[in-house]
Amino acid sequence: MTEAATATIPVPSDYKSNVKPVWCPGCGDFGVLNAMAKAMARLGLRPEELAVVSGIGCSSRIPAYTACYGFHGVHGRALPTGTGLKLARPDLTVIVTGGDGDGYSIGGNHFLHACRRNVDLTYIVMDNRVYGMTKGQPSPTTETHWTSKLAPLGTGINEFHPMAIALAAGANFVARGFTGDPNGLADIIVQAIETPGFSFIEVLSPCITFRPEQKDWKKTVRHGNLSSTADLALAARQIFSDDGMNLGVLYAGARPPYRPPIGRGRVAAADLAAEFRI
Repeated sequence: MTEAATATIPVPSDYKSNVKPVWCPGCGDFGVLNAMAKAMARLGLRPEELAVVSGIGCSSRIPAYTACYGFHGVHGRALPTGTGLKLARPDLTVIVTGGDGDGYSIGGNHFLHACRRNVDLTYIVMDNRVYGMTKGQPSPTTETHWTSKLAPLGTGINEFHPMAIALAAGANFVARGFTGDPNGLADIIVQAIETPGFSFIEVLSPCITFRPEQKDWKKTVRHGNLSSTADLALAARQIFSDDGMNLGVLYAGARPPYRPPIGRGRVAAADLAAEFRI
C-alpha cells in the first residue's frame, strides 16, 4: 500500500477534537467517546460526514470533544434537533447523545416519538441511573431502593425501562452496551448506524462520583446474553426477563425509515407568507 493510500485510512483520533474532557476521573463517558471514535473509523466516515447532537448533562458534552459537526442543545431537546437535521441533510450520519435524565425525563416524550417516527439516526444514551451533573439526584432509571442524602428513603417509584419503551414505541434497532468494553460498544454503534431507521443504544456508563458502587458493573455485566432478533414478540420476552445487566443487540428490524416527500425546492418568502394569511 502506498504512503498516499495509507494516509487516507481514518483512525479513531481523527474524530476527536483538541478540547480536553472535563468528566470526573473514572467516568464511563470516556468509554463512549472512545467507542464512537472507533466506530467512525471502522465505518470509514469523514468527520465532515458526521453530526453529533446532544442536550444537557455530563454525557451531552460529547459534541465538543469530537472533530465532527456538533450541536449542544437545551435540556431534553436533542432528539427533535437531530431529527430535523437528518431530514434536512439526509447525507449526514447523525448521532444523538445524552443521559438518562436528559433523555427519559424532560426528553421522554421526544424519545417516544423519535422511536415512532423511525428517522434514520442513532441515539446513544449514557445511563448512570443518577443526575451526575447536578450532584446526585435520582433519575428516571434510578432503582427504587437506592438511597442517598437527597433521597434517604429511596424513590418509591418504579424505574423507567428504556429498552422496553423503545421496542414498544417502534425503534428499528435496540441494544445495550457497556463503557468498560469500548470495542464491543463500537461494534454495536457500527451495527446501529448501518441499520436503517431509528437505532437506540442504552449504554451502562458508571458514575463513580455519586454512585461508586457502580464500579462493580464490570463484574456483573454479561456479554452476549441478548440474542439479536427481528421478532418483536421474542425481543419483548427477552427484555422483560432482563435484569439490566445483559449486553448485546436485542432487536434489529426491517421497518423502512421515515423520509418526507421531496419538497418544491426554493420558495420565495412572500409566497410562503401568503400561505399563512387568514
